[in-house]
Amino acid sequence: MNKRQLPAIPGTIWTLGYVSLFMDLSSELVHSILPVFMLTVLGANALTIGLIEGIAEATALIVKIFSGALSDFFSRRKWLILAGYGLAALTKPLFPLAGSVETVFAARFLDRIGKGMRGAPRDALIADVAPLTIRGACFGLRQSMDTVGAVFGPLFAIVLLYFYHGDMKTALWFAVVPAAITIILIVFGVKEPTAKARPRQFRSPLRLAFLKTFSGAYWRIVLIGAVFTLTRFSEAFLVLRAEELGLSVTWIPLVMVVMSLFYALSAYPAGVLSDHVRKEYLLATGLVLLALADLVLARANSILVVLCGVALWGLHMGFTQGILATMIANATPRELKGTAFGLFNFVTGLFMLLASVIAGWLWDNYGSGMTFLAGAAFSVLALMLLIFHKNPERATAQDPGT
Repeated sequence: MNKRQLPAIPGTIWTLGYVSLFMDLSSELVHSILPVFMLTVLGANALTIGLIEGIAEATALIVKIFSGALSDFFSRRKWLILAGYGLAALTKPLFPLAGSVETVFAARFLDRIGKGMRGAPRDALIADVAPLTIRGACFGLRQSMDTVGAVFGPLFAIVLLYFYHGDMKTALWFAVVPAAITIILIVFGVKEPTAKARPRQFRSPLRLAFLKTFSGAYWRIVLIGAVFTLTRFSEAFLVLRAEELGLSVTWIPLVMVVMSLFYALSAYPAGVLSDHVRKEYLLATGLVLLALADLVLARANSILVVLCGVALWGLHMGFTQGILATMIANATPRELKGTAFGLFNFVTGLFMLLASVIAGWLWDNYGSGMTFLAGAAFSVLALMLLIFHKNPERATAQDPGT
């Protein structure tokens, strides 16, 4: 099929892309400041920051298992997507109001519950409405627009910190507005296909009998994703590495700008490429980039070298994030896609928590260099697993859900 015959990307996917853009603008404005805010204002250490970030991110991924199953049960995705983004928007004022680490933890926890509620239904909705021949491009587009917001969020933070002379609490208040915009976009712009009404029973996605309904190809992807997640601790440690080498508070968000910029530039092209080449090749490329990023960050002795490592980190995300979602979509039937994404994120959530706790413990006890060297070692382990992994069902040209 030539390019002229390819179908257009549906409007709902564009809307979900803008929703992701505005929410990530809000969230990354917060995240680009928060690690240093916890370290310098609230007195947290690296292990505490790693624990908070690990629990928060793991919570988001674990909650997805139930939101995905619910979206399959009701055959409706939109209301869960709206509830998830709505909860995240409501937590944004808690960050500037925080006077303790406990308050930040509560805000991050609730914010990530919101992310968990929306993630699997959103990915499942994209899989529902995306034409099979451009499914990788659709996932890549949403991921890329998400990351565009992640670029502008920290840039906005730099401007705010400059004009407010490093006042982090004031800067955090500005995250409220773009979060509110996402609610308007979802209510008026997201449409989902009409599902055939049929009686269903809610089935817990953690029941052994239910887990057996998924193919071996699906579980191989889950295993690869779990080991891959172990290599990727929280991006908060990138911010802390720059702060450790002397980057001022005003310019700290530049770390997330660089990471997100390289992520945005690579996510959509990688998604398009995934429709034409084996996805394992792209994942392998991403793991090599991650190992290189960790090695550079471990040996960095200047801000410029740190930013080079951060750029490599962003590239690895572009080559991997949307690809894993596409592989899950291609390995599962239509009626179970929400549950499939939820199960995948449940497993990777546990590994995300483990990765961030290990990173914080290594940082406090052996220094930042050891944290990144361990990340490089885990990347090599994941790459070896991928090399010996057999291509899961070469015939993904046929969607099991159609």
